[in-house]
Parts: sequence; C-alpha cells; structure tokens
Amino acid sequence: MNAEEHRLGRRVLSVFLCVHLWLGLSLLTAQQPELQRLEKSGDAMGATYSVVLYGTDREKMDAAAEAALDEVSRLDAMLSNYRASSEWSDVNRRAAAAPVKVSPELFQLLSECVEYSRASEGAFDISVGPLMKLWGFYKGFGRLPQPGEVAEAIGKIGYRHIHLDAAASTVSFDRPGVELDPGGIGKGYAVDRMVDVLRRRGIRIAMVAGSDSSIYGMGAPPDEPRGWRVNIKDPRRARRTAAEVYLKDMSLSTSGTAEKFFRAEGRVWAHIMDPRTGYPAQGTLAVSILSPRTIDSEAWAKPYFVNGRQWTEKHKPAEFRVFYCEDKADQPCAWLP
Repeated sequence: MNAEEHRLGRRVLSVFLCVHLWLGLSLLTAQQPELQRLEKSGDAMGATYSVVLYGTDREKMDAAAEAALDEVSRLDAMLSNYRASSEWSDVNRRAAAAPVKVSPELFQLLSECVEYSRASEGAFDISVGPLMKLWGFYKGFGRLPQPGEVAEAIGKIGYRHIHLDAAASTVSFDRPGVELDPGGIGKGYAVDRMVDVLRRRGIRIAMVAGSDSSIYGMGAPPDEPRGWRVNIKDPRRARRTAAEVYLKDMSLSTSGTAEKFFRAEGRVWAHIMDPRTGYPAQGTLAVSILSPRTIDSEAWAKPYFVNGRQWTEKHKPAEFRVFYCEDKADQPCAWLP
C-alpha cells in the first residue's frame, strides 16, 4: 500500500467511526424517555406546601408527591398549634402541671429547638407563644399592646422554663403560662421531612416549598444545571429582585418585615419578636439563609434578624451563606463575607 492509499484508508476509517458514534448517540438519546414535570400543593400548619418534581414515570411521580403531602399532613396532626388535638397543643395544655410524655420525634425536635435557643443567646425561643398572641400575630396581623402587658408576657417566656427528660421522654414547664410556638421552625422541619419522603421514593429532581419562605431544591431542573432558580425579593421594593440564587441540594429560608406587620405610633411593627425584650426586633429588614438543611435555615433566620449584622457575621457557620438587608437607607442588601 502506497502513502496515498494509506491516507485514503485513514480518512474512510475516520468517517466510519464518526458516523458510527453519531448513530450510537442518536440511538441512546432516542431511548431516553423525556422528563415530565408534576406540581402538587396542600395546606397544613397555617401554610401552603408545594412540590414540583421531574421524572419519567408519571405514576411513580404522582405517588411520591402525594406521599410528601401526606407527610406534612401527619406533621400537622403532631405540630400544629391551630389544632387542639395535636401533640404540640397537648404539651402546651398540660406540661405546666406535670411532665407530658411525647413521641420520640417530637422530643428530638424540641431538643433541637432548645439547642437553637442556647446557641442564639435566646434570640430564637420556642416559648415565644404568649408574645405572638399578645401582639396579635397569632392568626392575625398585629396590635400594639400596653407596656404592662408586655412585661407580664415576658414572665412566661424563656427556653430555660422548658425541661426535657430524655430517659422518660417527657416535657415539662416550671411555671404556668408557658406556651410553645412552632412558627419559627415548623415549615423548615416539614420541608426536610417531605424531601426525605421524595428521596426514599426515588425522586432526584424536585423543589419543595413551605409558603415560599422555606424552600429546598433537590438536584437541578432539566433546563438549568446550576439548580432551582429562586429570587430573593428586595424588602424596600417588593416588585424588585435583590438577589438570585440556585438551589442544588440546598435550602433557602427568609425572614422579613414584609410578611406580617402593622403601623402604630408612626412606626412599623413586624412579627419577628425579640423574646428577651418582648418587642418586635428593629434594625433589620430581611435575612435570607442558604444551608444544607431547611430546619437550620429557617431557625437561624430569626436570631440573625434579631441579633443584627455584626453578631451574625461572627456566629454564622462556614457552610451558611447569608443575605442581609439592614434598615438603613444608605446600606444596600448584600451577602455577608
């Protein structure tokens, strides 16, 4: 074989390999079923929970979404303070009189809540219930109480009044009037539980949200490899976006003054309480947290809001990203270092 014939043979072989590779990739693509999108939602614990997921088996997807919503309904029966029959409400009714035996799941959750309270120096406090009712934020949008009423409510608040007995799995309060409020943790916990249900059922691409304030993105949607795109609203201009994030096996929770508030005596009073003073926290407009667990991002959004930017910069874990909006006209919203 001369040199020309050798070059011709190599070109023919190259063309053959390219055609063979193209046919193989085309066949592989044709064999892969198209991803389908499914959305479902339901109400529980005073919030709306939604699921968006992708998959190839419609029946499997539908069953997984229903199972996730069933899970949040189960949690509603355990955690809701809107239900007199819930385990949470039973603790509030009876724990000041005698220790109340609770399920292992509720005991573990309350233990985590007490730990959040310690770590946040009391800025997060699961016993804030009396204050939320006094200020009208329980099932409402607020009223301005008298100073004497605030002082009375503070006497019923404090995580140190909650006593957990791990050996007996009981909860007790050391004074009457203590009342636990799941509002600062319930959505985050429910979203994480829903995500666990989806994973156990083989779902790999999904977004789960609790009232749009606590969100978890599993995997990445087919049109965006970076993850699920979520806009963080500008608290000063509701129609504008302050930041854009992509959730890929990550959560986002936001606490801000725009959710529930009222105006009185020339000031805005929002629903995010400082349990130590008895008054709504001042100086912050909104805090958004990215973290691996939704329960963490929701729980920590409150003390970061209450304790202020400098405290947050000093105490936030390395795996958290925090977007902070101070109540200062000359201070733009920004990601903390």
